[in-house]
Amino acid sequence: MDDLLADFLIETNEGLQSLDGALLSLERNPGDASVLGEVFRTIHTIKGTCGFLGLPRLERVAHAGENVLGCWREGSLAVTPGGISLILTAVDRIKLIVAGLENAGIEPAGDDGDIIEPLDAAFRGETPQAAPAVEAPSRSPAPVPHPAPSPAPFLGLATAPAPPAASDPAPTPAPVADSVAVVAAAPQTIRVAVDVLEDLMVLVSELVLTRNQLLQLARSASNSPFTVPLQRLSQITSDLQDGVMKTRMQPIGSAWQKLPRLVRDLSNDLGKKIALDMIGETTELDRQVMEFIKDPLTHMVRNSADHGLETPDERRAAGKPETGRITLNAYHQGGHIVLEIGDDGRGLAVGKIREKVLRQGLATEAELAAMSESEIQRFIFRAGFSTAAAVTSVSGRGVGMDVVKTNLERIGGIVELRSREGRGTTFTIKIPLTLAIAAALIVESGGERFAIPQNGVLELVRVGNGDGPKVEMIKSAPVLRLRDRLLPLVPLAPLLQLDGEPGETSFVVVTQVGSQVFGIVVDRVFDTEEIVVKPVAPILRDLTMFSGNTILGDGSVIMILDPNGIARATGLSIDAGRENEAAAKPQRGATVERTALLLFRAGEGAPKAVPLGLIARLEDLPAERIEHAGDKLVVQYRGRLMPLVALSGFASIPTAGSRQAVLVFGDGAHAMGLMVDEILDVMEAPLVIDRGGERPGFLGSAVIAERVTEILDCAYWLRLGGEDWFNQAATAKQALPRILLVEDSAFFRNLVVPALSAAGYNVMGVPHGREALRLREAGEMFDAIISDINMPEMDGFQLVRAIRDGGPWADLPVIALSGRAEPADVEAGRRAGFTDYVAKFDRHALGGSLAQALELRGITAPLDCPV
Repeated sequence: MDDLLADFLIETNEGLQSLDGALLSLERNPGDASVLGEVFRTIHTIKGTCGFLGLPRLERVAHAGENVLGCWREGSLAVTPGGISLILTAVDRIKLIVAGLENAGIEPAGDDGDIIEPLDAAFRGETPQAAPAVEAPSRSPAPVPHPAPSPAPFLGLATAPAPPAASDPAPTPAPVADSVAVVAAAPQTIRVAVDVLEDLMVLVSELVLTRNQLLQLARSASNSPFTVPLQRLSQITSDLQDGVMKTRMQPIGSAWQKLPRLVRDLSNDLGKKIALDMIGETTELDRQVMEFIKDPLTHMVRNSADHGLETPDERRAAGKPETGRITLNAYHQGGHIVLEIGDDGRGLAVGKIREKVLRQGLATEAELAAMSESEIQRFIFRAGFSTAAAVTSVSGRGVGMDVVKTNLERIGGIVELRSREGRGTTFTIKIPLTLAIAAALIVESGGERFAIPQNGVLELVRVGNGDGPKVEMIKSAPVLRLRDRLLPLVPLAPLLQLDGEPGETSFVVVTQVGSQVFGIVVDRVFDTEEIVVKPVAPILRDLTMFSGNTILGDGSVIMILDPNGIARATGLSIDAGRENEAAAKPQRGATVERTALLLFRAGEGAPKAVPLGLIARLEDLPAERIEHAGDKLVVQYRGRLMPLVALSGFASIPTAGSRQAVLVFGDGAHAMGLMVDEILDVMEAPLVIDRGGERPGFLGSAVIAERVTEILDCAYWLRLGGEDWFNQAATAKQALPRILLVEDSAFFRNLVVPALSAAGYNVMGVPHGREALRLREAGEMFDAIISDINMPEMDGFQLVRAIRDGGPWADLPVIALSGRAEPADVEAGRRAGFTDYVAKFDRHALGGSLAQALELRGITAPLDCPV
């Protein structure tokens, strides 16, 4: 291929990239002369150059399209949607011919009468038959670990002015003299082959490695004369790296260019009205990453149009606008780019997904019953899974979302899902900005060093024998209590079959894969270092726990760990999302929230359960540490005496040499241990309590894991511990007439939720006032609100004033909870807008207040209202 033809292909490809968007803009605004002029000039240039280069087939198609465009520009013909479709079809044929010319170096043979005749008929003013659809050439290869460059083998440097977006009209041509002045002032640009930039990136990567090695040597040598020059070299290397990275960065809008045309075609094919909103088109990311995401983006937009959006009739019946909306949004977040693909359609049908899961044998009815809606929805990421009623040209073959997820994970990305039936679906994709050079945490396990990509590290936790966090065992599985959640742990050395005994202290690298958060246990943590990612050797590609290797500053080669592969290798459920269930509106009269429960055995009879969030620690104490203090049992625990209560009712010290399982309840200065026989399991389940057979110390029973389980009345046992837990801190509420609890203390939310649930209420708990107001904006409704007073960000007084200022909650009863209930406090609360003021933890007063407030609204409170 000679240089002249190569230059023609470069110019033509650049022009064709913007044509689809310009034509769609012209369809929306037929009188926009500037956009029409832009389209005409592009086609005219292609036609003129074809004649010079001897490309007759391409010239004939371009000439037929130019004739119609010329009539539009002169005003002798009106711009119509049918005419736009004809020009789009001609553009597709031009792309097809150009792609053949690019691949073979000569113009491919073919007959274009099916395109030219309708165009000529339109030029003569006749109503032509619709031109046949043309399969436009795909210019983005399927995602592979090392994608090939785009067919246009050149990339403009960052100094080149960006082409106008599809919705922005091209500037009206200026007079010649002015045009010359503008060109003279424009920034200078050159074209550089993509291969040259790739080679430059490889050289910079090697330079980074050499820089790291030199810095390592400088650190080991004191008072070296090379220290200052090396620091300067390091700075220059970093600047050079940033500069080369900028040449690889492209606005994501270039990956979106084909989507408006795609949506228009889908709208016509599916008989739907669809609008596409694109936000953040100028957000930049690495060209290599861009190649990976083009196909997933296209597939997800197709899914939204076909599966997500309803027909105009269906949308009218649902009270929605006839036009469905697909939204693309891109923005930077740390070292990642976040892409959101959402629609306002029908959402994912959980019932259909559940039926398909059962039909395919992917889960049992019992397993599905224990899953949240978000967990069930994530089955769409399973291979071969589809809920489409029929296979169409758009979708329904069950090939797609699993490939999307796999390809994104291949480049260190994750995809999350939010869907609400009847309201729409949003996919959130988080991917690294670049794949070539990355920050990594260097760790050691079993005497070997490894790198963990920094973008996947949420935090580091040191564990050991001191007063800090400790690794606990539930059955044979190690876990770590991190604030209010139980974190599964993966010890790295046993997983990789490395030798070495664990030391007294170790580190937990908290990482996230999809919506699953877990910890990787390592022996040592060194430092964060910029690493150059090298591909894994072919012989090691079956070891999915590694994503590559790198060379450290001291010259040693280490493996880069892949958290996705580690999660899969250890059986952690990456798809088991725990997204916020606030989007799923609860049914009145049914407790739908799932509660994490600790199951244990104590005495005879059924197993027992307690909300996991109440348990500060699980201890396995030697009998020798338990002592008598008067008629009570105590243990020296973290510098103070902690009372122990035997759940079975027998306050006796275990026999010498034995050990005692203890559930430690703790909140600030308070601590109490509940002595039980055996820890059984931890699980999440809906907490539906039957109060039949109620007895002191238990709220009732519930079916947990298909077994009748007794639910502890934690307040009863805490009082037996002898401390006053309820004169200061906070409380939470939950029951059948729908109640919203606003309470910042997770401890007290977990304490009172089972009590109110057993009393027959249906409660949603949130940790602060701003989250409560977000629920109001989302359209959630409640029968009453219970709010703590002392909370961070927004206290109870500020919240109740915001509620009374107007909106759908303005007339709801709002009951204050506080450790201070003096007359002056009550009066201040009433002035702020509270309906009543109840002291913590006065269960009967709260029950009476709720019953009275609901009665005034014409709602019958549960019979067992005093909780």
